[in-house]
Parts: sequence; structure tokens; C-alpha cells
Amino acid sequence: MSQSAARAESVGLSALHVARLVRERHVSPVEVIREHLDRIDALEPTISAFQVVRRDEALAEAEALARRADLDMLPLAGVPVAVKDNVDVAGTPTRHGSAATSAGPVARDDELVIRLRGAGCIVIGKTQMPELAIWPFTEPAHFTPTRNPWDPSRTPGGSTGGGAAALASGMTTLALGSDGGGSIRVPAACCGVVGLKPTPGLVPLADGAAQHWFGMTSFGPLARTVSDVAIALEVLAGTSTYRQPRPPERPLRIAFSARHPSPGVRAASDVRAALSGAVSLLRDAGHMLIPARPPYPPTLGMRFSNRWLAGIADDTLSLPVDALEERTRKMARRGRRIARRVKPAGADPFSTRIAAWFEDYDLLLTPTLTRPAVPIGNWAGKGWIRTMLGVGNWLYTVPWNIAGLPAASIPYDAGTDDSLPIGIQLIAPAGAEGTILAVAAQIEQLRPWPQLAPAPAPNDASARWS
Repeated sequence: MSQSAARAESVGLSALHVARLVRERHVSPVEVIREHLDRIDALEPTISAFQVVRRDEALAEAEALARRADLDMLPLAGVPVAVKDNVDVAGTPTRHGSAATSAGPVARDDELVIRLRGAGCIVIGKTQMPELAIWPFTEPAHFTPTRNPWDPSRTPGGSTGGGAAALASGMTTLALGSDGGGSIRVPAACCGVVGLKPTPGLVPLADGAAQHWFGMTSFGPLARTVSDVAIALEVLAGTSTYRQPRPPERPLRIAFSARHPSPGVRAASDVRAALSGAVSLLRDAGHMLIPARPPYPPTLGMRFSNRWLAGIADDTLSLPVDALEERTRKMARRGRRIARRVKPAGADPFSTRIAAWFEDYDLLLTPTLTRPAVPIGNWAGKGWIRTMLGVGNWLYTVPWNIAGLPAASIPYDAGTDDSLPIGIQLIAPAGAEGTILAVAAQIEQLRPWPQLAPAPAPNDASARWS
């Protein structure tokens, strides 16, 4: 590669590409951060992905990184990362999307941030989220709603909505999120990026917590490519297992199902077309694709919501109640009433049943959502019960938080006329993140997806998912 070619803009490049250019000193970390800050200046007024942009701090850290003697050893040298605002970054507040939290800066980096920095990442900012990560849309009452770069009249999903929007618009190269019911996978599907929820315990929880939401929450990466998610997962997990995923070396037994976890709910035709396309693609690649009916119990939604509500109650214990959003206050009250009856997710019979079901399969494919990104304000002003039922009918993600299984959402272009991304969900047995990454890499290789949204003006739905 010539020096002039290497000096092309870093915006839109993969994390691995950026890191290689920085390690080989074709591009300086300062140049990379300046280019991404310029992108933020241009697009953030429309997208509102960030709670805080660490402009001066990121540039200073980039200058210090450039002087390191071990720069050529860092797997993510100079890569900008956006951190969800429920993870501590020294010198910035951790607001959790809520006016009830402190606006003062925290003193120390979380362990997850320490690991990313140790690999060479530079934290470019903290990203927006709904209050206490409760909802799969990013419209906190006390902060500006985050918008979808593919169509700013639509949600980017949630609760890692700011991270996914920042990725899809090119304002960052990696994002760190959390997922207690789909909060990595939902925004990945809405914004056309890759997001992976690991098996609980593979990646530490933020703030050193032993568990969150009764064992349903995991922290994990989002990126625009499967390889970037893989290297970020490796760094966050502190392993040397996942980098450079390649298509499976043998034919796999892959189940697929459009059946929704809630009885009577049906996915939209373009979503079913995307699943069908992915099934055909993998069958043509030599795998055995098997139509299946995952054993969702009829009470699964209630079993999720009881843990969710009790977890929200735990999260609000030290917060001023009057500063919380009305929906959150009511949910916390309900959660406190039922908390003593709630058991950890690992004790749910569904966990055992689905583990036995997976003995016949290497992987399960489902949609991530019943339809693409919904309009901003779709659930504004509605009570928590009505909102909960509405989002429950949108998501295919919650069973896998109860079951404790790894799951990812990847984009799939079904070739329809819709301008919005569609996500396909890949679920594997516990500890089989490598299988998910291998199949995701194969789909990406056979049917690549767009790397950046065109970031249209507000209310302009002309962007095409093609």
C-alpha cells in the first residue's frame, strides 16, 4: 500500500484496518481521532448519539499513544471506541440516561474501559441510552432522543442506541454496550451493524457487579464488521480465542424459525424474506438448514418481565425517586413488590430445556425484530404496561437473556424496497461464541452489507438499504 493511499480518511474503515495503519505508522492516532471528531461535528447535531464527546481528552490520549514504544503490539491501536453511558470513564459522568444520577465526573475507568485502552483504543465519548437501560428505544425524557442514521425519523433501537447510531454514521469505529433483553442486538438490527451478547461470565459486568437483572445482563461489543466484533470480544473477555473468525470448516446443523416467542405475533414480510434469504445462503454454502420450533413456554414473557422489573427496582434503590421518569417510578414500585419471589435467570426451567434442545443443533437463526426500526415517539406518553407489551411484540431477543446463551444480530439485505436495515439473530449453546462468529463471517463474506448509513437530513427517508 502506498503512503498516499494509506492516508485516506479513517472514517468508515474497520477497526482492524485502522489499527494496522496506526501500528505501521502510516496514520497517526491523532489523525484518526481528528477525522472522527470532524464527523461528529457534522452529524451529531442530527443524530444525538453522544451524552459526552471527549474532544480534548481523546486528542491528548491519541498524542500519548503515538509516543508509545509498543504501539506496533497493540491489536486496536488508535481505534476510537464509544462507551455506553452505564460504564465508568474517568473524568466524565455516568448518567445511565437519567436525571436521577450524578452529573459529577467519576474518578476511575471501569475494568471494561481499562481493557479497551490496554488494547490501544481511545474513548471518543459516552453514548446515549434510555433511562437505566430499560427500553429498546433511546428516548430519555431528560436528554435529546437519539436518531437512526438511516432515517432520522426512526429510532436507532436501545438501550445501546447511541452506540449503534454512532457506528452506523461513522462517528466511531467500535462501541461498547450492554444487553439485558436485547439492548445490544436490537440497536444493531435497527442500525445495520453487528452486535453480540456473550454468554454470561465471559465478559465482566460493569462496576464489578456479580450479576445484573437477576443474571440476564451481559456486556459486549458492537461494530460494523464481524471481525471487529470478534477482536473486541477477545479484548473484553481477556482471551486469545476469537480474532479473525473464518467460515466453519465443516457443515453445521442450523435450525431456523420465524416463530415469535409470544403466541400470535408474526414478523413482517420483509423480515421473513431476510430470514429466508439467510437460510438459502447457508444451505447453498453446504450447511444443513432445518425448520424448527424452539420450545418457548407461553409464560416466557412474564418470567422475563418479573426479573426485569425486580432488576429495575434494584437499580433505583440509591436514586432520588422524584427525579426518575414516571414510567420508571411505577415499574420500580412493581418490581419491589415482586422481588422476593424472583429467582435468578439460571434457575428458570427454560434454561435447562433449551440447553437440551440445542443438543441437536449447532446454531439457531431467527429474526432479531418483527419489523425494522419504528418511528421516534412510537411509545411516547404511553404507560409502562402498554409500552412493555408493545416492545415485547417487537423483539425476538429476550428468551436468550433468560437462557444465558450467546446471541448476535447481523444485518441482512433481503433485497426489498424498504430503506431500513433488517437484522438476523444467531443463537448458539453456552460458550459457543466462536460458532456464531464463524457463521456470521460466512454470511458477511457471501452477502456483504453496507458499512455506513448515508446520514440523511431529519425526516428524509430517502436512504436506501442497499
